[in-house]
Amino acid sequence: MTSTSPSAMQSEPGAPPARGAIPLCVPELRGNEWSYIKECLDTNWVSSAGPFVERFEQAIAALVGAKHAVATVNGTAALHVALLIAGVESDDEVLVSTLTFIAPANAIRYVGAWPVFIDAEPDHWQMNPQDVASFIKTECTWHRGELRNKATRRRVKAVLPVHILGHPVDMDPLLEVARAHKLAVIEDATESLGARYKGRMVGRLGDSACFSFNGNKVITTGGGGMIVTDDATWAQKARYLTTQAKDDPIEYVHGAVGYNYRLSNLQAAMGVAQLEQIDDFVAAKRRIGAKYAGALAEVPGIKPMTEAAWAFSSFWLSTILVDETEYGMDSRALLRRLGEAGIQARPLWQPLHQSPAHRGSPGGPCAVADRLNRQALSLPSSVGLTDKELETVATVIKMGTRQTGR
Repeated sequence: MTSTSPSAMQSEPGAPPARGAIPLCVPELRGNEWSYIKECLDTNWVSSAGPFVERFEQAIAALVGAKHAVATVNGTAALHVALLIAGVESDDEVLVSTLTFIAPANAIRYVGAWPVFIDAEPDHWQMNPQDVASFIKTECTWHRGELRNKATRRRVKAVLPVHILGHPVDMDPLLEVARAHKLAVIEDATESLGARYKGRMVGRLGDSACFSFNGNKVITTGGGGMIVTDDATWAQKARYLTTQAKDDPIEYVHGAVGYNYRLSNLQAAMGVAQLEQIDDFVAAKRRIGAKYAGALAEVPGIKPMTEAAWAFSSFWLSTILVDETEYGMDSRALLRRLGEAGIQARPLWQPLHQSPAHRGSPGGPCAVADRLNRQALSLPSSVGLTDKELETVATVIKMGTRQTGR
């Protein structure tokens, strides 16, 4: 059973389609979701305690290959706590991808630290490891066993690469420079569950990683997130902080400022059912990406996102670049044309170095991210997208270039 309600279809920005049209990305509910949620209702385990929470954590840890997993209420909460357990403190700096949703930068500010925005690389649009290395070499200094930003004099504590659109960041060179300078590496894998880097699962590459299970992600719990790590101390602290930091749950003694960040048993039940289908979901996403690439291969000015030779992308959202000169219209004009045809698409996020919310944060020019933001459009990518719907999307894109005489 596939959910295509108008509210689900309009949950993301872009050009909201009319009822019955082609949404950007909606959940695929065709497994044991109803059965497991009914079990929660029948047994009255509906809140943040219950057997499905632990079951979901264990299943995610097993999939990723991590020793520990801690469920959270959403992906942003996971990022917030991941930064805390990594020891990021007020007035520290964290190197983070500029081309991503705003959540990781916001989480950095939640702990009182500062994001340092790193540009994307041009081939696969992920955080550029060379720019990370260059920033550390030219803009930082080693002082008393700590890396410091020369300009701000703040401690650089961590790197937060974001695996966007289902494709992994090139992690080996990034990890090499991070390890050399004692920087924690926190993967934001919220869009890339099921992806692999050189045969290794995304989420198993840094010191910890975070996932999101929002309604449009590869699998969903309606909301929800997860922290994974091999570090038992970090996992214990994450569990402590996400459950209001209770030292004595009977007498309500709290030894620290904690957070009400736990996932409900109802949501975890849905997550368990969704995770049982992860291989089929990723295979479907990859087929959709390949079909778009084939259907649009001969369209001038349209370039689908490609997969690195070392990568296995989950193709969360199949995305194209629109070259206005060659195609005859820019990405936003095509966005409107798709919307008029009842097809929901969306541009990539405003690069975070441009965000008014993060004005004053450090980071150099990010020309690649700026260009990708101008040119990119994500196309309908639901697991349940039919061949007919995909052909409709491709036809509208092809017609655009014909109508401009290209």
